Amino acid sequence: MIRPGDAGLAVAALVLVGGVLSVQVAQGGGSFEPLKTADPCLERIVTSQADGIDGLTERLVLIGIDEAACALGVSREALTLELGQGGTRTDEEVDALRDGLTAAVRRMEDDGTLPPSSELVDEALDNADLNRFLEIAIRALPDSVIDSALKTDDVLVRAIEDLDLREVLADLDDQASLNAQVEAAVTQAVKDSLVDRVQDLL
Repeated sequence: MIRPGDAGLAVAALVLVGGVLSVQVAQGGGSFEPLKTADPCLERIVTSQADGIDGLTERLVLIGIDEAACALGVSREALTLELGQGGTRTDEEVDALRDGLTAAVRRMEDDGTLPPSSELVDEALDNADLNRFLEIAIRALPDSVIDSALKTDDVLVRAIEDLDLREVLADLDDQASLNAQVEAAVTQAVKDSLVDRVQDLL
């Protein structure tokens, strides 16, 4: 048996639902058109929650995928979905991603968001398998010496050139792993590049 209070609540709920639906329809919600994907050729602000090399490569990869999607004439969502399937990638896709990552370095250099190399060296050395005395000697180098000899954009570009993107992309098994695996590969390449080149300063 429905009590008078229950009936009142049911009517109030129907009025609220009707009001919400009316607002949705008035704002075009009744058309059920899918949301337009963002244009990857338009620059967007890309931030990272991480610090150091991880934060740097996270931004690098996000911008790089935008640049690659723009070059291929597809949305970044479509490119991410396609690359996330793994398997053999086309030369066009691999080249577009490599060029996109390189373009991302240039963009970050232009907007002043690339940190100096001296801010990255200690982190790169943390997991490097170096002779203890060599590591101590490298860590003792003044920041000014490191920064004058190693430009961050140059280190990043060299790391991207040396990276086997085809192998990285072939190992993907889902869309969600694309950014994570590419970021991990780029991060390791940057660390290796930094360590290799900073040793030449001694």
